[in-house]
Amino acid sequence: MSEKINDKTIFSLLEVTNSIQKTLNERYKSSFWVKAENNKLNLYKQSGHCYPEMVEKRDGKIIAQIKANLWKEDFIRINNNFQRLLKEPLKDGIKILFKARISFDPSYGLSLLIVDIDPAYTLGDLEREKQETIDQLRQKGFYDQNKCLKFPLLPQRIAIISVETSKGYADFLKVIETNSWHYSFFHLLFPSLLQGDKAVESILIQLKSIQKIKDHFDVVAIIRGGGGDIGLSCYNNYRLAREIALFPIPVITGIGHSTNETVCELVSYSNAITPTKLAEYILQKFHNFSVPIENAEKKVIDKSRRLLSEETARFKSEVKIFRSVTENILSTNRNEVKNQRNSLLKQLQFIYRSQSSHLQSLKVALNRVTATFCNTGNQKIKEFAISIGKDSHAQLNQFGVSIFHFKENMKLQCRQKFKNSFLQLNNQENNLGNLSPLNVLKRGYSITLLNSKSVKSIDEVKSGDTITTIVFEGNIKSIVSSTKKTQE
Repeated sequence: MSEKINDKTIFSLLEVTNSIQKTLNERYKSSFWVKAENNKLNLYKQSGHCYPEMVEKRDGKIIAQIKANLWKEDFIRINNNFQRLLKEPLKDGIKILFKARISFDPSYGLSLLIVDIDPAYTLGDLEREKQETIDQLRQKGFYDQNKCLKFPLLPQRIAIISVETSKGYADFLKVIETNSWHYSFFHLLFPSLLQGDKAVESILIQLKSIQKIKDHFDVVAIIRGGGGDIGLSCYNNYRLAREIALFPIPVITGIGHSTNETVCELVSYSNAITPTKLAEYILQKFHNFSVPIENAEKKVIDKSRRLLSEETARFKSEVKIFRSVTENILSTNRNEVKNQRNSLLKQLQFIYRSQSSHLQSLKVALNRVTATFCNTGNQKIKEFAISIGKDSHAQLNQFGVSIFHFKENMKLQCRQKFKNSFLQLNNQENNLGNLSPLNVLKRGYSITLLNSKSVKSIDEVKSGDTITTIVFEGNIKSIVSSTKKTQE
């Protein structure tokens, strides 16, 4: 009861709080639906009760807030509904539509007693956030930036953003590392949280790390091994989607779900339903390159073999024709050389016989003249001896000696004359032998034939003629490109 003190009506705090409790209980007898953001769940594991902090924001600022109570039995039921529908538990930082009653306790104050939460509203709110992110990216022209990049012909160097213990990461590595075509890859893991409140910042940090060494990679792969749509809400975040859209090298995703695509998947260069499908997508790029190469290789081999076969046949035909033509030319030239040789030998033999006959005639004449001279000399000596008588015997002997010396001298001169004549004849014979065509060819000279006839003047040859040059060891066939007369 109130009391009077100095004309003032005074109530105790308990009276005031009891009055508030009574008034609220009379005014708010039924429960009602409220939409708000679950700023913090405040789950106490020992008791199982939750004491959520509910807020409403406008332009990022809190314009209303109130404490709430969620008792253990209700929390278990509501949390099971979330996991059944959204495959995720009730957690901090999501917008919810909850059914509550006004609760006021003199000891704990005003709060909302939550009796139920609709998980479908939370899912719809995520879709609204997703659409807002898409609209903002389109307005700023970022939406298709990553898709416009040129994808590497062979995406061999892969920067992977994932959790090392993730099953999706293990499935991805198994496909690319054990492929039956033995394609080789280089990959490096950049560990990151892939769901929850801290996932956005964690992925952004790793993207910035990759960007610093982007020249060492062909693509970035974001790999997550599955989960519900609540767990995917971070991939609708504008900051993360913007970073992926503006990334300087292609970003491919294998987040692992079969529902509607997240914004990050939409703005990435390409996305796959699962990490395994993403790995197969990369392998397909190698197939797209290797299959045409293998087909081209087969075509090159087949065409090469066909060309070799055709050219071999053509070469054999050319060789056959060349051999026939060469044999005819060689036969013609051999006959020409043989005729030239026979003609030269006949001339040499005729000259040799003529010189021998002339020399023999000289020898006979010289012998006859010498004999006549000697006989005449002996007769004169005898006559001279008779005329001078016995008294001149000494003089006769002296004269006889002189005659003997003269005779010997004449013999010596005749021998020398014969010797010189034979030497001269042998020299002529050697010179004639040197003039033999074979010896002339052996010394480096050659014979040029045009239409099997010797070329004696430059006027007989013109450009385009095919000439044959006979050298000591064979023939040379050539085509005349130009002629030039020697200046006198």
